[in-house]
Amino acid sequence: MSSKPQTPFDHDFERGMRNRRAALGDAWVDKSVAKANAFNAGFQHFITDYAWHGVWGRPGLDWKTRRIIVLAVTSALGRWDEFEIHLRGALTPGNAHTLTPEEVREALIQIAIYAGVPAANTGFARAVGIMKELGMEPPPHPADQSWHPGVGRSYFTQTRPKLHATVREPRSGEAAHTIVFSHALGQDGSMWDAVANELAATCRVICPDTRGHGRSQTPAEPFTLTELAADAARLIDELADGEPVVWVGLSMGGLIGQELATRFPDKVKALVLANTTAGYDDMGRAAIGQRIATVEAHGLGAIATSTMHRFFSEGFRQQRAATVSRHQRLLECTDPEGYTACAAALCEADLWDKLGQIQVPTLVIAGTHDESMPIEVAQALTRGIARAELATLQGCAHLSAVEQPEAFTELLGEFVASV
Repeated sequence: MSSKPQTPFDHDFERGMRNRRAALGDAWVDKSVAKANAFNAGFQHFITDYAWHGVWGRPGLDWKTRRIIVLAVTSALGRWDEFEIHLRGALTPGNAHTLTPEEVREALIQIAIYAGVPAANTGFARAVGIMKELGMEPPPHPADQSWHPGVGRSYFTQTRPKLHATVREPRSGEAAHTIVFSHALGQDGSMWDAVANELAATCRVICPDTRGHGRSQTPAEPFTLTELAADAARLIDELADGEPVVWVGLSMGGLIGQELATRFPDKVKALVLANTTAGYDDMGRAAIGQRIATVEAHGLGAIATSTMHRFFSEGFRQQRAATVSRHQRLLECTDPEGYTACAAALCEADLWDKLGQIQVPTLVIAGTHDESMPIEVAQALTRGIARAELATLQGCAHLSAVEQPEAFTELLGEFVASV
């Protein structure tokens, strides 16, 4: 008795079909396969074998990247039927390695630059249609209430002196915390961009310009650290509805944070004190006084190079000269009167005897190459604050959040998650 020869298992085709179903979903693939006929069956086999196995089966790129590449190419070429097939597959829950609507939006914005605004415009329209079809239609949102997610909304306080801040809302879900990043002397809120954008994934992030810096007002009269802390408290009242925040301060920002935590303890639920002190000794005060005198006589350009030598380690200055130059320009663009007024306020600060009043969880961060704030200063801060812990960044100088943003972000992320 003869039997029909068994068809051998076609591994490449089966692997391709596995990938095709994972990417587009069984329902879509079943509908497509059902359309096969004597004319196009060979083509169906070809694309399953060579596209879905030959390319999609390669491990060199993750599937999210491959999905975005396909969306970019098909929109650039105007292959809108193929664009919709892949976009529907990318957004359908249950498919492998799907994209979020936010990821699709960012891909289309990128496409607008490299493939043209008309292509992105059509892509947005098709994407909204597919989201409606899948039951994930985005809610209405006015265009004039949309801000660059890498910068956030620009805000000026209602009270005076006017303070400027940027506010990044969490990119997904409700804010786990509100984090305020307070910058170093001679910088502004943009100093925190790399760290702030990472934390804004789950938190509301506020980056103020301290008075006399950035776009914040410079009062004519002298002021003290107490007034800088009062500025911080009213900023929290206006932007965080008075709810306690995680205050992250570097250098000057760390001193403001300590004063804030002692005078307005209800405004702070955790502190991060990076490359800072609780007060300067006689040598430190003399050095600040000399810088003030130099700026008053010759402008900020006269101290710019020496400041960059304090801010960054020698290796970083050599390897990342463009970054150092950018922060030097930021220093030189600071209002000289704002710089000297803040420097004078810091010079007079002495919080060592008040550290015991700080009762919130505190992370102290030090750089092993920070000549301005040696590790011994960070250790003294840690001993003085009841719930403080110390972390060090190896090979890092004073502006640690700029010199080692990934390591700084990792430390900060772990600490915030524990709050």
